[in-house]
Amino acid sequence: MKSGFIAIIGRPNVGKSSLLNAILGTKVTIVSPKPQTTRRKITGVLTQDDTQLVFTDTPGIFKPRNSLGDYMMHEVEAAAQETDIIMLVLDAKDGLTQNDKDILEQYKQAKVIVALNKTDIAKPEQVLPTIERLKAFSNIAEIVPVSAITKDNIDVLINLLKNNVSDDIFYYPQDQITDLDLTERISEVIREKAMYCLQQEIPHGVAVEIERYSDDRIAEIDALIVCEKDNHKGMIIGAKGAMLKKIGSMARTDIENMLNKKVFLTLYVKVINDWRERKNILYDLGYKN
Repeated sequence: MKSGFIAIIGRPNVGKSSLLNAILGTKVTIVSPKPQTTRRKITGVLTQDDTQLVFTDTPGIFKPRNSLGDYMMHEVEAAAQETDIIMLVLDAKDGLTQNDKDILEQYKQAKVIVALNKTDIAKPEQVLPTIERLKAFSNIAEIVPVSAITKDNIDVLINLLKNNVSDDIFYYPQDQITDLDLTERISEVIREKAMYCLQQEIPHGVAVEIERYSDDRIAEIDALIVCEKDNHKGMIIGAKGAMLKKIGSMARTDIENMLNKKVFLTLYVKVINDWRERKNILYDLGYKN
């Protein structure tokens, strides 16, 4: 029996959450094409035979501009300090950027395994030179080209991680895959669909809070979508409620698949001005360091 902790770190939009979902073989963390989708540490647990890998998905590293951003970067640093391995995810299309180098320098004392993601859409002439450049960093233990979308080399990555952990205990029950409770997972699904449907700056000013959850033969859920401005509220609701209905319909499908039962989902929208700057509101919405 052996186990270890792996912090998944990297720039925004390199596919960290998609990669974790691919490793686990199920969706535990939301994804979207927009940066800064992940806002907090999310644990994913993979137990295979005598080995347990405990992953921590983290927000993409960026320069914060508000209290929510400060919270997100605190989550990254906390994950990095509480781990055995840093799994640095890079975008194979971008090569090795200066920001990637800065991250490698920041964690030069850690054991780093690089997952070079998006090889399904990168060209060989982009991938191979990046691998050669990465070999110059002494703290990199392994470099694995992978694709979270096509699952290429996911098994290779898992086996390398298994070979680099050594704790002689399982930290989670063997059937547990995440530390998120059910209402947190539901709120994240709703936020994912809002981010998918909404445009420009609005998704970054959206949070979701579950106000009521009743689970019997049918699950009844009331959820509050919080936004920052009155005009954002109008866009989220849409003409004759069309946008809110679209978000609700998409979320309900995913939640029904998660719960394996019929769901009645009611969405409300509330404006809380500048909530991303207000630490008391952040705390109430679950962003607690």
